[in-house]
Amino acid sequence: MTVDPSSQALRRTVALVAVLNLGYFGVEFAVALAIGSVSLFADSVDFLEDASVNLLILLALGFTALMRARVGMVLAGILLVPGLATLWMAWEKFSVPVPPEPVPLSLAGAGALAVNLVCAALLARYRHHSGSLTTAAFLSARNDAIANVAIVAAGLVTAATLSAWPDLIVGLAIAAMNADAAREVWEAAREEHRTA
Repeated sequence: MTVDPSSQALRRTVALVAVLNLGYFGVEFAVALAIGSVSLFADSVDFLEDASVNLLILLALGFTALMRARVGMVLAGILLVPGLATLWMAWEKFSVPVPPEPVPLSLAGAGALAVNLVCAALLARYRHHSGSLTTAAFLSARNDAIANVAIVAAGLVTAATLSAWPDLIVGLAIAAMNADAAREVWEAAREEHRTA
């Protein structure tokens, strides 16, 4: 039995992306709790979700097309988890609207941006390989990079205004972006399920 080199390369890439996501989850989660940031909390939970998604993808790469489509549907549900966690943290923040410290907010957001750009670049060439699974991983990394730019901007605006609102708004926008990515993955997985 010969091993497909492109499949092996995809496995290595997905494993590396999972490790990067898991590592930065710990960093960003600690900073989010230390400074009370909704956007960093949302993004850190998203890093944990991304690590989980990539580990599931790693397991599912050897599955049949039908099983991969089913895993894709499960992944669509998993993509909603960070949004729900963000809504909970935002609700807490509304009652005590204290702004997070802007410098750690921007620095953590910049670090997250670097990690997500590396992950998106690694996954870009495999975006259409294995259908909804790798589409989920790529969309997640791409959306996270966009969210990280917004977190850095929220830190700058918070420094200028000393308001909690930029962080809250960005946190809620991250939740909305994750919901849209979940919809895209669900639609791709459903279409794969039909054709399988």
